[in-house]
Amino acid sequence: MIPGLSIVIIVICDFLKFVYRFFFGKIEKDLSGYEEGWYGKGPKPKEGAQDTSIHPFNIDISDEVLIDLKKRLQNVRYEPPLEDSKFCYGFNSDYLKSVVEYWKSDYDWRKEEEQLNKFSHFKTCIEGIDVHFVHVKPTIPEGRKLKILPLLVVHGWPGSFYEFYKMIPFLTTSSPDRDFVFEVVCPSIPGYGFSSAPCKKGFDARAASRLFLTLMERLGHNRFYVQGGDWGSLIVTILGKYYPSRIIGVHLNMCSSGPKSWEIFKAIIIAYFPSLVSPAEYKALFPFWEKFKTILQESGYFHIQATKPDTVGSGLADSPVGLAAYILEKFSTWTNLENRLSENGNLTENFTLDELLTNVMIYWVNNNITSSIRFYKENGMNRTHEKMSLTVPCGFALFPNDLVALPRCLMERSITQLLSYTVMPRGGHFAAFEEPQLLADDIWNFVTLVQKMKENVFI
Repeated sequence: MIPGLSIVIIVICDFLKFVYRFFFGKIEKDLSGYEEGWYGKGPKPKEGAQDTSIHPFNIDISDEVLIDLKKRLQNVRYEPPLEDSKFCYGFNSDYLKSVVEYWKSDYDWRKEEEQLNKFSHFKTCIEGIDVHFVHVKPTIPEGRKLKILPLLVVHGWPGSFYEFYKMIPFLTTSSPDRDFVFEVVCPSIPGYGFSSAPCKKGFDARAASRLFLTLMERLGHNRFYVQGGDWGSLIVTILGKYYPSRIIGVHLNMCSSGPKSWEIFKAIIIAYFPSLVSPAEYKALFPFWEKFKTILQESGYFHIQATKPDTVGSGLADSPVGLAAYILEKFSTWTNLENRLSENGNLTENFTLDELLTNVMIYWVNNNITSSIRFYKENGMNRTHEKMSLTVPCGFALFPNDLVALPRCLMERSITQLLSYTVMPRGGHFAAFEEPQLLADDIWNFVTLVQKMKENVFI
């Protein structure tokens, strides 16, 4: 791939980004903040009429829902795959039959439900939405005095709060060589998981960030750390931009926005001089033509969800098999693009079928696949946050098999305190789910840097 072609593609992409934002991306003049909204049914109640208490919540799906699911799984039509198509055309229906057979015969929701309830769940009503969250406090060994640092972790699509289940114990278990430990708050984005869905238009990542700030306030945390990937990365980045006095540090495993248009010359220079960045950073963005083709091949879902979410949602909400194929194909491809060349998508190479189906079940039993993908349409309407820099300390973890990432030098203009940029030895898009230890270690290391920096300020 010659550098000149990469440059042409970079310029074309920047032009397309401009066109998209001109027609679809509303930019507000006021960047100072935004007012509280109301996303429940009907008009907003009078001041003080809304219940703001926090209630314990237990996952207990009715037998009727499970019986209905089993009936639907027994009444399925399959389209035979093309010969030797593997996962290149999407989820291979031959392997899908095996997944559905396991789902019908071996998968035990009640067992998984018990595992989901091993952590404490709660709900609280904010702006008309019942916000579900998992809250895990640390266990502190007797005789040790440790700082307890609140950490908000936020998932994306097609994941859920369940993505963090394997990582949470790594964060809430104290380390012998550190004087702090984490208290983890893991909410479901409204319209996902066990949070209720917005009833009104306009619920975007800015609204989600505001709700989660209120959630942390109700838990007594005026300042806290945040972490996110996928939509979670955008939500926590917005928290850091709009409320820098409230956010101690932001840790990301996905960069939610690209470089500024006037920084495009940096990408051009990197195309000619790859040695300016590490091999892993170069591979994350270049050869740009190959990355561009990959994005085109893998972003069809994005366009339909950002334009007509209710149309595709109607089919997915009615068919558990269709829903599973739609979601699980992402857990194959986004974990490693090479999985498209496998007959079974290498799905169980990094996850168990139980884990994967539990995530699908969280969408199915709540009937919220449609509300979850509406989030794509809502977030195309307002790009104000992209005009703002992230000024709070930030750490970034680059997992080499994610679809695309930015070299450090292209992130540092919009992130003014990029304290850490870790190139991981392995892993893809669903970092907390796939490589919980690696991600947890990087969070520990980043927070250690921030805590030391804070201490030095007061010396």
